[in-house]
Amino acid sequence: MSELEKIAFQGEPGANSHIACQEVFPDMEAMPCHTFEDALGAIADGTARYGMIPIENSVAGRVADIHHLLPDSGLFIIGEHFLRVRHCLLGIKGARIADLREAHSHTQALGQCRGTLRSLGIEAIAAADTAGAARAVAERGEKSHAAIASQLAAEIYGLDILKSDIEDEDHNTTRFVVLSRERRDPAPGSSGVITSFIFRVRNVPAALYKAMGGFATNGVNITKLESYQLGGSFNATQFYADIEGGPGDHSVQLAFEELEFFTSKFRILGAYRASPLRASLSLAGDGAH
Repeated sequence: MSELEKIAFQGEPGANSHIACQEVFPDMEAMPCHTFEDALGAIADGTARYGMIPIENSVAGRVADIHHLLPDSGLFIIGEHFLRVRHCLLGIKGARIADLREAHSHTQALGQCRGTLRSLGIEAIAAADTAGAARAVAERGEKSHAAIASQLAAEIYGLDILKSDIEDEDHNTTRFVVLSRERRDPAPGSSGVITSFIFRVRNVPAALYKAMGGFATNGVNITKLESYQLGGSFNATQFYADIEGGPGDHSVQLAFEELEFFTSKFRILGAYRASPLRASLSLAGDGAH
């Protein structure tokens, strides 16, 4: 298989990102990367053709690292995928729930299973990722240690599933974005298109209100608007937004023209077809107006 047929993800084999890769690109080789920076770097340097990166979860909210890394990565969003996350409590062969004292997993997974762990009296221990926690538990071989990870991770690392579907909410869903080196905007006027972009407003009174006004007056729906601080400063704020429509649509062009007048930085991260599941799901932060 050629290098251009790889899709990079953060985590170890068996991670939920790995499952997302298999669901969307079953014919490509899923390429595990230690960090998000490594995954983005693999796409940027051509080692991988695409990347499958989580951006938000319906229970735990946004994946903060990505909002800071993506704007300066030089990569573009070309698609999205929603994965229903089903967490399993995994232990070594012969272990029982009554034996468990610690559960190791990624902080997002621990947060999504907080209630279950509390009810079982199991201490949550943060790890780099879900599948890596499963591998570590298998290597450690202690009955008191468990991992929260996927069924695929259990199969890969030879662990028993002690309890399935331990997430606190049955709507637990992660939204992934597919990244590429090339921007691939759908044709102007295409239906079901989402455009993602980031911007910083100028330091003038009511700048955000005025910057957003163009979307309302041109009938462009904002489905997500989030702010986050830059470089630890309380004065430098960057915004991430998703809208319905493509950059080539006349109404979007007019809205962007007005936005740019009130911003000091503006970058389109990508335009892509909305997932068919988007309409039936309601992730944290959707519905800005």
